[in-house]
Amino acid sequence: MDDCKDLELVLRSRTPIVVVETHEESRVLELLQRISSRMVTPLFRWSVTEGLRRIDREMAAQKHNSDPAAVLGHIRSAKTAGIYVLLDFHPYLNDPMNVRMLKDIALECEQWGATIILLSHELALPGELERYSARFELALPSPAALKRMINEVAKEWSASNPGKRVRADATAVDMLVKNIAGLPILDARRLVRNAIYHDGAITQEDIPSVMQAKYRLLEGDGALSFEYDTARFSDLGGMQHLKAWLDRRSASFGSTPPPGLEPPKGIMLLGVQGCGKSLAAKSVAGSFGVPLLRLDFGTLYNKYHGETERNLRDALNTAAVMAPCVLWIDEIEKGLGADSGEGSGTSKRVLGTLLTWMAERKEPVFMVATANDITALPPELVRKGRFDEIFFVDLPKPAARLTILEVHLTRRKLDPTNFDLTLLVPASEGFSGAELEQAVVSALYESYAMDKPVTTEMLLNELQQTRPLSVVMAEKIAELRHWASQRTVPAD
Repeated sequence: MDDCKDLELVLRSRTPIVVVETHEESRVLELLQRISSRMVTPLFRWSVTEGLRRIDREMAAQKHNSDPAAVLGHIRSAKTAGIYVLLDFHPYLNDPMNVRMLKDIALECEQWGATIILLSHELALPGELERYSARFELALPSPAALKRMINEVAKEWSASNPGKRVRADATAVDMLVKNIAGLPILDARRLVRNAIYHDGAITQEDIPSVMQAKYRLLEGDGALSFEYDTARFSDLGGMQHLKAWLDRRSASFGSTPPPGLEPPKGIMLLGVQGCGKSLAAKSVAGSFGVPLLRLDFGTLYNKYHGETERNLRDALNTAAVMAPCVLWIDEIEKGLGADSGEGSGTSKRVLGTLLTWMAERKEPVFMVATANDITALPPELVRKGRFDEIFFVDLPKPAARLTILEVHLTRRKLDPTNFDLTLLVPASEGFSGAELEQAVVSALYESYAMDKPVTTEMLLNELQQTRPLSVVMAEKIAELRHWASQRTVPAD
């Protein structure tokens, strides 16, 4: 896409008001300089600090320095053809006088060939002006443009370090291009400069820090968070079916799949609380080698009261820019259940926004939704085609419990070979992964109190004193298992 040609086309269409929302103010002004030269029309710029001045040629600022109403009045009364760029005008659109004057200009300016451009980082146009306006968006840089920019930064570094060249390999550069995609060129250049100037090299080790910096550029007010610590499948006990399913699809995610196949879209993990659904979500990101974003529906509803749908769209747009990535929605039933949010109306609109995004997204965003109570979810979300698969995460089997105990003992500097796991595994029948971890933690506290090393007997004692969730809520778990037996795929 050629921004210059497209913006010129909008201006030649004589649309009275053009809205441009961007942080790249200097880039837009540069484009307008070229366009005004080609169209042979004056170009004016107004800001509250510098007033109105003509910028396609050297001229002094005019007298209308800081009063937005005065500058609009001047534009209307002067009836001078040209392009008028009003910088950061959004705060003044709350004044009915300014809105009316802009409308008057829009109704009259076609006669004398003028266009008003409202250039700001964010701008909500009043309804009275919508029909007289058009919006223009700067195109994001292509992969080829990003590669050229990386080469420019590398040459810039070499020029400031005589006799040295940036160390890089083609794979690392391709990964860098993929991970800065979706950013404006100025932001992308800043991230590339940080990566190169750090050590004079582009390596695969740079990618995680680039992704974190990219997320910070896009970060909102808390509904979406960047999970810095992803997991590995080796940390996950059991779930062999899930691991195999993901392994078969990992090569097709974030790249062009083989002919006839669509990229994987996502999965839902339903199961007993504490059995590793959240860890599995983190493991998906770790196995795919992409960042993990977590969408918190609780924050979405509570913090943005009345604006939930808009903020959900903002969060989903951020995920699209961060692609390829994994989007994890934890306990999704709390956000989309019948009693969620500000009432069923808000919940239904949020559901509609999410379903539309799931159906229409083109970017490689793999969605992992976890749920404890699928009966609270609307049927539109769980029907076939929304997710690639729905997996049921049950209480861990003996082999999985053995792995879980080994992981948690090792994590706490305890050698699993010093314990009789053939006794501990049968004794932990019905325990979830979280409950097994807590048993190890409790045994450690006991050992510190007694000033003795942790023993098999301490662990057995903790297991025997615990009433697991499978006992405390036996009926509810039995009902969940029965529901899942014919409707889901077992994770293990």
